[in-house]
Amino acid sequence: MGDVRPPSGPDPAAFRHHSARGSVALQAACNMPEAPAFRGRFNPFPLALHTGSSPDPAPSTGPIATVMHPRSATLALALLLLCMALAACQPQRLEPDSAPVGPTALLAGAEPGPSIASLNLAPAQAAAALRSFIESCPRLLARDDASGLTRSADWHPACTAASTASPSEAPAFFARHFESARIADGRAFVTGYYEPEIAGSRQRRPGFEVPVYALPPDLTRAWPADMPEAERTGRPPLGRLDESGTLVPYHDRAAIEAGALTGRGLEIGWAADAIEFFFLQIQGSGRLITPEGEVIRIGYAGQNGRSYTAIGALMRERGLLGDGPGQYASSMQGIMRYLREHPAEGAALMRENPSWVFFRELTGDGPLGALEVPVRPEASVAADPQYVPLGAPVFLAVDRNEANGLWIAQDTGGAIKGPNRFDAFYGAGEQARTIAGGMSARGEALLFLPRGTLARLGRATGTR
Repeated sequence: MGDVRPPSGPDPAAFRHHSARGSVALQAACNMPEAPAFRGRFNPFPLALHTGSSPDPAPSTGPIATVMHPRSATLALALLLLCMALAACQPQRLEPDSAPVGPTALLAGAEPGPSIASLNLAPAQAAAALRSFIESCPRLLARDDASGLTRSADWHPACTAASTASPSEAPAFFARHFESARIADGRAFVTGYYEPEIAGSRQRRPGFEVPVYALPPDLTRAWPADMPEAERTGRPPLGRLDESGTLVPYHDRAAIEAGALTGRGLEIGWAADAIEFFFLQIQGSGRLITPEGEVIRIGYAGQNGRSYTAIGALMRERGLLGDGPGQYASSMQGIMRYLREHPAEGAALMRENPSWVFFRELTGDGPLGALEVPVRPEASVAADPQYVPLGAPVFLAVDRNEANGLWIAQDTGGAIKGPNRFDAFYGAGEQARTIAGGMSARGEALLFLPRGTLARLGRATGTR
């Protein structure tokens, strides 16, 4: 994996926009970090979950008396300046401002973007994206598009042509078979994830005491008996049936750590470090490296149905994260440092996240994404399938070179919600961990759709 993804297409600075975080100088005065640096499959900072939040409060603009004693005027001015300073020091939203949008890309709006040829796709990036697109095509052709933008038949020409396209002609392939579209306002927010490598073992032995559990057979979906039929919409909740056959919540993290699943033969491996395994659960996949050098690749199999609590947000609320004396960096590395330097408090903090992820052993050359095809370093992104057809190409022009260029949407994530919200995959190893752990990029996103899609949608809605 290269040091960075080289810039491609338009200058990302041309697409930058102002977020509500305020100036760097003001943030420093208020002891506020620029932005949380870590996002994973789930987000330690849940503010990133909100993509349609309302604008920050503004100072009142009500009428002011036109006649005022000079001393009163001075006092009023001082109070006004104080209120403005205090308002500026309030916690700032960590994502771009955005107005409420429709629940799917079709309802949020899709507008034509620039020609793909004008984006000057980097040949190496386009070749990597072509490979991932080819791997995605069988799934792309077989699944319904939740975004409402495309039909299976729309993808047939591109998928057929891709099967015989050579990597050297990848930029021309995408320009020939796709058109770009801007979903909603097109303003993108990009974070990163990676495939952790941690010390592990197939068998429990001294130094390897943290169980890696497979999906338990008693984890089930069912409607609570007392829930009226009219309220039973969507998927039933996860839980387990107790001795009386009543659905109850499944064991939470604290109960599982206390031994709720012990002795049931669910262990597929053992990790050496509880903190490293906690973050592997956040990423959703990873590698256990045994003392003998064996690599055991594990991937997401399911979750206990408990809501995810972001420990980074808890630390921020408690004043543990920031730039001040005694505070820790707002990053995965900073959170890990706190957990290690305060083992008792750290263990209790991790238990405040009741969510637990179960795994399965994977074979093949890469972790599997939501499309059930391997995600590739610097080629695959996670996206919200309500706004991006999984398998579709996405072009990013943002303020971090490592996230620029052409990607294929092949995965999803618990914090990856809303239009133009992406989580870029950087592979395994220390460099991937560093890039993903510090990724927080803003700019513009363009979705590549099969040629003719926008015209068809326009005819269907009567707008073209």
